[in-house]
Amino acid sequence: MAYLVNRRHVAIEWGHCDPSGVLSNSRYFEFSDWSTALLFEAATGRNKPELMARYGANMPLVDVRGRFLKTLRLADLVEIASTVLDFRRSSFDVTHQFLKDGELAAETQETRVWCMMDSGPPPNLKSLPLPPELIEQFRTAGR
Repeated sequence: MAYLVNRRHVAIEWGHCDPSGVLSNSRYFEFSDWSTALLFEAATGRNKPELMARYGANMPLVDVRGRFLKTLRLADLVEIASTVLDFRRSSFDVTHQFLKDGELAAETQETRVWCMMDSGPPPNLKSLPLPPELIEQFRTAGR
């Protein structure tokens, strides 16, 4: 199943880099988190706070991994292509490809869980089934 691919461009800035001007590895994950929120906004037309209010749910990160193939440096212009790989009952996987001049420089993958805050003390996260209409918005937008 093909889902929406959201693309955005990021200029690597001084604050993103280590002292030698190389993009710090932690920034890939920061950009990925931000790109997931933008992917959901592109698919649903709602920003993250609006999405949370509409469904009474959030999507915390439970696993993340990355592959770093080419060095990204200060002033590089990077395209980040983000898409959902798989929706399951209450979790889903997102991939983010970092492209420089059309070539894959890095890739991250996230696993997130669709959940709500349990009322309890102490508050706990409780997984929820992903709404079918939410998944359909990714299919429709991906056509």
